[in-house]
Amino acid sequence: MDLKHRKAQAQIKLVNKDGSLVSNQEIKIKQKSHQFLFGVGGFEAVELASGKVRDFKYEGEKITEDRKAFLEEKLNKLFSFNNYATLPFYIGRYEPVEGKPDEESLKAAALWYKKRGITRKGHPLCWHTVCAPWLMEYSNPVILDKVIARIERDVSAFKGIIDIWDVINEVVIMPVFDKYDNAVTRICKEYGQLRIVKEVFDAAKRANPDAVLLLNDFDTSKDYEILIDKCLQAGIKIDVIGIQSHQHQGYWGAQKVHDVLSRFSRFGLPLHFTENTLISGDIMPAHITDLNDWQVEEWHTTPEGEERQTRETSEMYEILFAHPQVEAITTWSGGDNAWLHAPAGFLRVDNSEKPVFKAISNKINKEWHTEITARTDTAGAVILEGFKGGYEISCVGKNAVFDLNENTGSITITLN
Repeated sequence: MDLKHRKAQAQIKLVNKDGSLVSNQEIKIKQKSHQFLFGVGGFEAVELASGKVRDFKYEGEKITEDRKAFLEEKLNKLFSFNNYATLPFYIGRYEPVEGKPDEESLKAAALWYKKRGITRKGHPLCWHTVCAPWLMEYSNPVILDKVIARIERDVSAFKGIIDIWDVINEVVIMPVFDKYDNAVTRICKEYGQLRIVKEVFDAAKRANPDAVLLLNDFDTSKDYEILIDKCLQAGIKIDVIGIQSHQHQGYWGAQKVHDVLSRFSRFGLPLHFTENTLISGDIMPAHITDLNDWQVEEWHTTPEGEERQTRETSEMYEILFAHPQVEAITTWSGGDNAWLHAPAGFLRVDNSEKPVFKAISNKINKEWHTEITARTDTAGAVILEGFKGGYEISCVGKNAVFDLNENTGSITITLN
């Protein structure tokens, strides 16, 4: 596997605080973080950081100490090798009553991650599912105005705390979605996909010009390619193409993963695999068209399924990490029994580690990781080649941190 594009080389010159060279000294250089985004859908931090139950039956009640300890253990395990968390901004849950968004809880969660050096993404700003019922009280022009105002409000409020957004979700199906009536499908039918995409992207960019903005979809057919083409031709400033990969009905397989990469990389934009799911139990029946139609009370993980999940997840991560345009992979459920009760996590329901946990942790923290011992030359310099990311360097009891990326080149570091 060729990973040259994931690495960088730099000449590092070490000096002491007084400016003297750190010559002919043994140094240790250890990677502390990845530039590449390895993520999970980290919704649990909302409950943990806010201290409030996130369940319709007990909404707003304080979490117990046992629950707090469970969530802390879960997130500490998941982010021992992941560095990227998705947080929920579904308007039907975020703002169930018009004018009363749950900004406090989401900010607490985002800041909880930020304090730990974990990159945050908001998901999604516009979607026809988990939409707010109160929006349907208005005419279509007003609905659109309120959707735009919501985006400007929230992206602005979270600027510097969340700077990556899934701006609009599942546009391919949006105008023909017929499971139930909703405000976003209404305006998409009337105004068309292109206008809606342009309006929401323009709103997000106005609110935070430096934000990274994604178009996100589960539809990996030609229809999504056509939509992206039309958006780009219309001048819509899409920063990243988001690709969902919920594989409840079985692993795509290497051939399909390569095919999807080939077709969507032609746009020349970064690719994020935003919602990856691989099952460690019985596979969902093939006749199910909409994954949400498979409603079960329990969906158990199995030893055979866990072995399969480990093998398939490892292969998919390897393929994606090797592709130069892929910048992020998010495993959607960090633990089992999340969306649709699927056994799709790195952890079982009791927080015990599944084989896939160790396999992916080893890849990120060991196989795709740089840690060296070297000696500076007479000029206090050393050449480092390693995976792009954040590093710590130590020498004679002194330390410093630096970033290694394609632009690092030659740097001088002062040891403290």
